[in-house]
Formats: sequence, C-alpha cells, structure tokens
Amino acid sequence: MIKAVTPSNMLKIKHSTFEFEAPWSNAFGSQPSDSGYWMIWGKEKNGKTWFALLLAKYLCTKKRVLYISGEEGLEKEFVTSCRRAGITEKTRNIGFSEYIPLEHIEVLLGRRNAPKVVVIDNVTVYKDDLKGKTLFELKDKYPDVLFIFLAHEDRKEPYTAPAKLCRRLAKIIVYVEGLKAIVKGRCEGGEYLINEERATLYWGIEQSEHEQD
Repeated sequence: MIKAVTPSNMLKIKHSTFEFEAPWSNAFGSQPSDSGYWMIWGKEKNGKTWFALLLAKYLCTKKRVLYISGEEGLEKEFVTSCRRAGITEKTRNIGFSEYIPLEHIEVLLGRRNAPKVVVIDNVTVYKDDLKGKTLFELKDKYPDVLFIFLAHEDRKEPYTAPAKLCRRLAKIIVYVEGLKAIVKGRCEGGEYLINEERATLYWGIEQSEHEQD
C-alpha cells in the first residue's frame, strides 16, 4: 500500500546536489540538482558547444564526466573548441567520445568507475536512440546520473521530438544566444557570459537595433 509522506518527513529528505561557486552559482544557484536531465539549446553557431565544454570542465572538478561529441566527432574543429574552453592535457576526470549507441553508453554506466555526468552533443544525432519511452526509462534506470542534452533550435522550438520531450523533463534548461547562456528551470536561474567581450558586442548591437525601431 502506498502511503503519503507527511510534511515533517518530506522536509527532512536530503537531496543530492552540486556545490557551485561563482560565477557558475550566479547562473545555476549554489546547489543545483546533480541528477536527472539538463538541456542546452539554441540556434546554431551561437555558443552551445562552447558553453557545454566550459560547463563540463567545471563539472569534472565535482564528478566524473563523459562528453559525447556525436555531431562533430573528435575532429580538429571540436579539439579547437576544447582548447578554447580551457581543456588541456592536465584536465582530469573527463573523457571524450564520438557517437556511440545508447546501449554502449549504458555499458559504460555499468562499470565501476562510471561517469556521473553524461553530456550528449547533440539530440539530433541520437534521435533514433531516444525515441519512444527511452527518455523516461533512462532517467529511472540511472537515478544518480546527470544527463546534459544539447539541441538545435528550429522555429523557436528544440529540434526533433526527443529534444522537445527532453525540455519538458529537464530540471534545468539553458538557452544559448549570442554567447550568453540564459538559465531557467528548477533552479535560481541567471545568466552566464560564455565570452564577455563578444557577448557584450552582440547584445549591445541588438539592444541598439531595438531602440532604433
């Protein structure tokens, strides 16, 4: 028989979270959830991968991270993006992979030193792997793993049906435009400038254009 939890017992439940410091805490809050789904989405060439790599570099100081570059693979352009994000040969606790089927990811998650953060870049490449009830099942099967999905934007919506479902299920949603990450969802929310100089230029120009209209 299922019993309801009293307010007293509910408020005593301890939840697993990250401990974020500035500047990341300015966007995500100081204790964002460390499991479930996060989503990063936006138009192409606006800084999604750059932001995801910066975030992965920060998260690997907290937990073991697997970054799957499903779209670009491990080609020269992606390696350049890693360097731009400050990832070097001295960066520890993070691994990179080109596209691997979801069942292979699950094999990695079953190992002793399994990653606790999996970044999937991006959902378009994994649309067949994530169809149907897969997103629901994946979250339930790995309750202590954080999955971060990247998705393109199409007509002001995440591109592909799995991406739209992922946005619905995500605890934290990050929209990237003009090298600025706008964080919303089940957290305090805020903004993170991926590149302050270029983001300021982009948003300053956009603001000027609005003022002229």
